[in-house]
Amino acid sequence: MARDASGTRRRILEAADELFYGEGIQSVGVDAIAERAGVTKRTLYYHFRSKDALIAAYIEARDGPSFERFRQWVDESEGPIAQRIAGMFTKLAARARDPRWKGCGFARAAAELAGLPGHPALRFAARHKKRFEAWLAGLLRRSGVANADALARQLLVLLDGAMTHMLIHRDPSYAHAAGKAAVALLEANRR
Repeated sequence: MARDASGTRRRILEAADELFYGEGIQSVGVDAIAERAGVTKRTLYYHFRSKDALIAAYIEARDGPSFERFRQWVDESEGPIAQRIAGMFTKLAARARDPRWKGCGFARAAAELAGLPGHPALRFAARHKKRFEAWLAGLLRRSGVANADALARQLLVLLDGAMTHMLIHRDPSYAHAAGKAAVALLEANRR
């Protein structure tokens, strides 16, 4: 029974991920998510006490896969750290060419929920961004980059800025421009 319950919960989260990311949190109702997941609305509410709880779980569930994707992009790139970070931006540009790409799900959720500062999804989004910044700082530190904490924050701003402009303009060249800026920052801070 527990296996069925966890499978049902997983299907609901997958449906929420697809619909919330594709259409927006505010524009998707629980009826559509229940239908996509192949469950009743009652079953959905058994697993998630409210739409807000489902939104929070959706954002929390995006953390691992999103983080892993960026880690993999850096790991797949070769050369010194500046080139590996540039590779991450190049891979982001390639991903943004997919018409289904809708930008950063964490930033989009934060924008949609900006009027609800206590919403648990905002805490999960903030935690994700802090975790990502800490990962970047650790990566830079291990690579011998000076000012790793400050540079990690700057790289995160470049990354989020590139994603925002790519979403607005549907132009992947923003990721390439941000990647060049990242390389310049990193090269200026070599030990």
